[in-house]
Amino acid sequence: MRRLNLIGLALVMPFLTLPLPATPARQTRGAAAVAAAPSAPSAAVRAAAERIKAEKLKEDLFFIASDEMAGRDTPSPGLDKVADFIAERLAKLKLRPAGDEGTYFQNIDLVRTEVDREQTRAQLGDRVFRAANDFLPAGGGAAEGQLVFAGHGWVVRSKNLNAYEGLDVRDKIVVVAGDGQAPPPGLTLRDVSDLPGGSWETPVSYAQKHGARGLVFVPQNFQRRWRYGAYSVARPTFYPERLAAEDEEDEGGGAARATAPLPAIIPSAAMLAALFEGEQADGARVLRAATSGEALPGFALAPSKRLALDLRVKNDRARTRNVVAVVEGGDPKLKSEYVALGAHYDHVGTGRAVNGDSIYNGADDDGSGTAALLALAEAFAQGPRPRRSILFIWHTGEEKGLWGSQYFTEHPTVPLDRVITQLNIDMIGRSKRAGDTNPRNRMLSLPDEIYVIGSRMMSTELANLSESVNRSYLGLKFNYHYDDPSDPERLFYRSDHYNYARKGVPIIFYFDGVHEDYHQPSDHADKIDYRKMERVSRTIFVLASELANADKRPAVDRPATAEQFAR
Repeated sequence: MRRLNLIGLALVMPFLTLPLPATPARQTRGAAAVAAAPSAPSAAVRAAAERIKAEKLKEDLFFIASDEMAGRDTPSPGLDKVADFIAERLAKLKLRPAGDEGTYFQNIDLVRTEVDREQTRAQLGDRVFRAANDFLPAGGGAAEGQLVFAGHGWVVRSKNLNAYEGLDVRDKIVVVAGDGQAPPPGLTLRDVSDLPGGSWETPVSYAQKHGARGLVFVPQNFQRRWRYGAYSVARPTFYPERLAAEDEEDEGGGAARATAPLPAIIPSAAMLAALFEGEQADGARVLRAATSGEALPGFALAPSKRLALDLRVKNDRARTRNVVAVVEGGDPKLKSEYVALGAHYDHVGTGRAVNGDSIYNGADDDGSGTAALLALAEAFAQGPRPRRSILFIWHTGEEKGLWGSQYFTEHPTVPLDRVITQLNIDMIGRSKRAGDTNPRNRMLSLPDEIYVIGSRMMSTELANLSESVNRSYLGLKFNYHYDDPSDPERLFYRSDHYNYARKGVPIIFYFDGVHEDYHQPSDHADKIDYRKMERVSRTIFVLASELANADKRPAVDRPATAEQFAR
């Protein structure tokens, strides 16, 4: 699960305004309104669930979270070893591959950007500006020229928009109140892309075609860019090539990416003030125009002002992979629908040593979900075959910004509108021991307890079914503390289920709670409560079976919520 302090989304998205009751700190099972309890699971479903055994979960998790995997960073050889391990098991189980070109892998191409901070600089007259402190590189190279402000920078002829009208940008450095990609106020990307070719220009394409030498972007989400951008400049940064550069889930927000075809920067507020000092609009006015969408006419800055950029940015490429498989349903009609089960198999790699240990093994986060998902795949593979298909996805790059789940939901290998529910397993292996007074374990769940997050946010039917299945089977304590919209931890937004929810797919997120070993080298497999893992995994299996065999998919009866998640 992602850390809160590295997720821009959790800090900038508005709190949900769902019509939910206030939730006490330790609300447990029975608190939600539920339908009549179903009969207990059939003997066949119960027998299949009981194939999920603590001993096998332990064996798999000790491999997944071993030092050999070096913390499963994205990308890394250790992460690739785990992906291969999962795929080999799926092949032995004869699950149908659902990745690219008949394989179990959905490949995600990555671009790695590295900024040479010592050599990268910008200069205005005698004043020198430094990367990460004064500006964020957004495109590599060198350029020098006078400055021109081009408003939002868009040209959309059918809408009588031409931010460049009357401006000569040849051999100039162009300042744009925007990020060069988001369309001007009142238009969407679809509005623009549906127009005939040649009838519109982005700020970047116009500047490039008309001989500009460089670009200065003042993005709408200026504060978020600076909150996370300096972090990404300070070290080599990967990002998925096919995901939008302006991405609400990515902590860097594109700030240090060499995405522009010209040398380009995002200035700090102080640098922006220096650029526009003494001009007809000062830096604060330009920043307000960018962040509010206010239309501000373009103009040429004083000819004496020349900005020189020397941006030493290096790009190379890598690849990471989602692992995707299907157990095909047995009903001729319903098998085209899917119950999706997911976990992320990455962690954070190696880092600062603690007590001599620098490998962040990630046994609970999310080795526990990775091993549980393998056990679920094995149980479903051996039958009985459900009516609907079961989709298994081991997501990559969750810790980097929910990359794998975002990529899959943007480029699904099965029709996303036929995914009826997504059940996300992210940290289910730790329990609070009797007498534990460590404040860092304050919210850790008990051995027979698990946090259930999001089940009530989109579908009352899903929430009711989840409760009734649990009551009729193992009777775990379901804790709904994190369903509270005012939860300061913002757990709903911090794992892979979020990307399904924003596409309108009802979800449940199973989570054991933050603990003393969360994102520490001490998150080891010998600290896992394997009996708890077994019970939670079996409960998820029975719920998934009920969903896969139901006559109807769970209704999304809170459409306003689904709209909040839509792009």
